[in-house]
Amino acid sequence: MTVSPSAKGTVPFGPHRTWYRVTGELDGGAPALVAVHGGPGSTHDYLLDLTRFAELGWPVVHYDQLGNGGSTHLRDRGPDFWTVQLFLDELANLLSRLNIREYVLFGQSWGGLLAAKHAASRPAGLRGLVIANAPASYPLWLQEMKVLRERLPAGVNDTLLRHEAAGTTDSEEYFEAMMVFYNRHVCRLNPWPRDFMATFMEIYNNPTVYYAMNGPSEFHVIGSLRDWGVVDCLPDIEVPTLVISGRHDEATPATVQPYQDLVPDVRWTVFEESSHTPHLEEPERFAEVMTDFLTGLR
Repeated sequence: MTVSPSAKGTVPFGPHRTWYRVTGELDGGAPALVAVHGGPGSTHDYLLDLTRFAELGWPVVHYDQLGNGGSTHLRDRGPDFWTVQLFLDELANLLSRLNIREYVLFGQSWGGLLAAKHAASRPAGLRGLVIANAPASYPLWLQEMKVLRERLPAGVNDTLLRHEAAGTTDSEEYFEAMMVFYNRHVCRLNPWPRDFMATFMEIYNNPTVYYAMNGPSEFHVIGSLRDWGVVDCLPDIEVPTLVISGRHDEATPATVQPYQDLVPDVRWTVFEESSHTPHLEEPERFAEVMTDFLTGLR
């Protein structure tokens, strides 16, 4: 379910531009629900289902992070350009440019860590935080990726390891083996929803940011994020926080546990029939959980 936008455009971000989409009215009284997508190097498309909350009174803001989608593409920039601080600055710039004074952040996957880091700075207008399918650190993530990989059907992980060692992760054989993991732990729907496929193809067609910060796949993190996390700043988050994960999620319980342990005002909901995208895999229950959380913030 996607609700038509009330506004779309771009805002300047230094010499670049950030694309955004607004559903509902930002001056309608309720805090805006601002969606921070995953990746890094993903796009907003797979989170468009969040527009349903505009019909319930919460204006919804999507944006494409720099480097992908409708925002400025910078294929020639090296790994040193793509930093966590860059994307924190972009988020703060977007909130300022759109004059968003009160808001709830919804951060999914990498976007969950980014949203947590933003929230830990205690911005004045933040009223709530949703961390969806996000590890608290990439070292934890890599630890759990090893466990999940070893549970794949016989021979699949051997194929992945062989190509990773040889540096041939761009091969068709690696892609096919990678998809075995993705269909178990990223999105279990068959076929994948159109919006999710649109995001997947955006990364595939321009992997500049994804390769620099993450790596060639979800489970082979060799980019600049490999040693990064937000565990140290979680006690600084002051707003009510909803944590979401799927029972079959690549963000396993061990990667999510620090949010439950360290964020002062937190609740954690596990979606039993979902992997990394409960908003697509269990949309009605997702809507109920989100509506209950958002209503409690009013």
